[in-house]
This record gives sequence, C-alpha cells and structure tokens, in this order.
Amino acid sequence: MIEKAKAVLEDSKKKMQDAVRHLDEELKTYRAGKANPAVFANVLVNYYGTMTPIPQVASISVPDAKTMYIQPWERNMIAPIEKAIMDANIGFTPQNNGEIIRINVPALTEDRRRDLVKKAKNEGETAKVSIRNVRRDAINTLKKLQKEGLPEDVEKDSEETVQKDTDTFTKKVDELLAAKEKEIMTV
Repeated sequence: MIEKAKAVLEDSKKKMQDAVRHLDEELKTYRAGKANPAVFANVLVNYYGTMTPIPQVASISVPDAKTMYIQPWERNMIAPIEKAIMDANIGFTPQNNGEIIRINVPALTEDRRRDLVKKAKNEGETAKVSIRNVRRDAINTLKKLQKEGLPEDVEKDSEETVQKDTDTFTKKVDELLAAKEKEIMTV
C-alpha cells in the first residue's frame, strides 16, 4: 500500500514538472523584441506534402540581436518558408537573396508588448490549473488507497507532500512568468 502511495506522489510530481516544462517551451516561442530562433518552432511549412516545422527543413542563425538568417537545406524551399512565415502572422517580413532568407526583427510596440504579457499570463494560468488538477487527482487517489487499507497518517503525509509540490511548481510558474514579462517589457 505504501508503495502505491509513493507511486502516486512520483507520478503527480512528474506531471507537475511536465506542466512547467510545457509552459517554459511555450514562452520560448514568444517574440520579445530580439532575435530568437525558437519563434519558428511552431511555424509549419509544406515539405513534400508533410507539414514540418521550419527548424527541421532549414538552419536558423542569429548574427545579431535584430537579425535572423534562415538557410533552407534545399533551395526550392525558400518560397514555401517565406509563405509559411507570412501566414503564421508573427510580425516578420522575410526577404531573400536566392540563397538565404533574412528576417529583420522589428521593435515591439507598447500594445504588442502588453498583448504578449497577457498571452503569457494566460499560458501561466493554464499551467497552474493543470498543476492543481494533478493535485486534486493525486489526493483523490490517496483517499481511495486509504479506503483500501493505506494507514491514515501515511495518507495525510502524502497529501501534505502533494501540496508542497503544488506550491513549489506554482512558484516556478510565477517565476517563469515574471522573467518573461520583464524580458517582453524591456525596450
């Protein structure tokens, strides 16, 4: 029985870590006024009939804070990549010289910055909700285990551990959001 309680704790902690990791990956795709190749991770291009993320069909380099170069591995991919970037509506206007696509990163407007912060906070709230859902599920499972014979003190200790994990991961979400908000609002 105690092993089952430990398994519930490990599983809930892993799910909470996954929620924080997902938020971190999502926030990396937000454009904060400086060149960041991660913004193209969710931009899909038609590659021989398969929708493929740009980083899988081209190399992306950042020579300076306001410029990115996308060099497709096949020259015939320049036009589809340009079209995908325009269709993604991420605020970039691609320019090509026949071999590479150059992206000049424009400065963000104040309104755009506020929108990004709002969007980031929504993502953070989604992460917190999933963390709380994991906590609820873990506590319900622990209560069922108690009915099946898990000692009450072990169940209570396990609940406290789940709550501590919840607080820890919620704090990590807040820290990620604070860092991203500072990055976005810094001109």
